[in-house]
Amino acid sequence: QKCALFRMSTDGEMPSNGVPQAAAEDPEDPGHALVELIAQLDDYTPTIPDAVTLHYLQKAGFNTQDSRIVRLISLAAQKFISDISNDALAYCKMRNTSQLARKTGKDRKYTLTLDDLAPALSEYGINLRKPSYFT
Repeated sequence: QKCALFRMSTDGEMPSNGVPQAAAEDPEDPGHALVELIAQLDDYTPTIPDAVTLHYLQKAGFNTQDSRIVRLISLAAQKFISDISNDALAYCKMRNTSQLARKTGKDRKYTLTLDDLAPALSEYGINLRKPSYFT
């Protein structure tokens, strides 16, 4: 019997390595890319260490022993942080183009400030305000 994400053996058990057998004959199957991604997570070392991700998952009440799930969540968190930092960089560049620049493009260095980070975070529904003693 063919399942949408993977093919099971005739007795309904998972393969011994825990990774479902991909439908190799049908690479256009919607689950094919997902199965490949999960299989590749075994060899991937995320930027956010597994121990850090696992700590925050357990703190939120999510317990798992599957390292692929932890790495998938680490990868999603890494993408989220990367998107926010890229948006903050874009805000910084827009703010600096209105000012007179003395340096050329390669010599320019950017500093992450709350003035750039706050609007980038607000796009993702995170409100950031300076404490009252800084204003």
